[in-house]
Amino acid sequence: MLQVYVEERERQVCSRCGRIHYRNAKPCACVLVVQDGRVLLVRRAIEPFYGYWDIPGGFLEADEHPAAGAVREIEEETGLRIRPTALLGIYVDTYGTEDEYTLNIHYVAEVVSGEPRPASDVSELAWFAPHELPPDLAFRSDYEALADWQRAMRGEFTPMALASENRIGHLEPEEHD
Repeated sequence: MLQVYVEERERQVCSRCGRIHYRNAKPCACVLVVQDGRVLLVRRAIEPFYGYWDIPGGFLEADEHPAAGAVREIEEETGLRIRPTALLGIYVDTYGTEDEYTLNIHYVAEVVSGEPRPASDVSELAWFAPHELPPDLAFRSDYEALADWQRAMRGEFTPMALASENRIGHLEPEEHD
């Protein structure tokens, strides 16, 4: 591989065939689960940032719509079934190393059912009011999304409401037997 300046960026190019290797961000879905004016955060039980507070969410499957991935991730990590109500924002960040980029799609959601419990890669759950957020957040995108949520709670910003009927199908959690 050669490092070549292509399309106004330095990129890796195969020295044999000339194919350009594009480094793309990995898509993630994250959720600010809000109840009674408080947001649910999780304490990470894995690296990177073991022990830090985080907005629950995770990497999307290759064929998964972000809203469906958000519902899946929250149930896996917290035991809660949620309904996304709004798109808060989209934030670019890194995961682990500085060259592993993520594209983080943050939703706001309400609880539909379930009892909160730490699961998957989470060791603890806690609800936080806008003025009592913990200082030890895992990712830059956590700080950015929570700042936007605080702005929304003050009425300075309105997250984009999600349509109840959408083209991707039913987003409500499926009933389990």
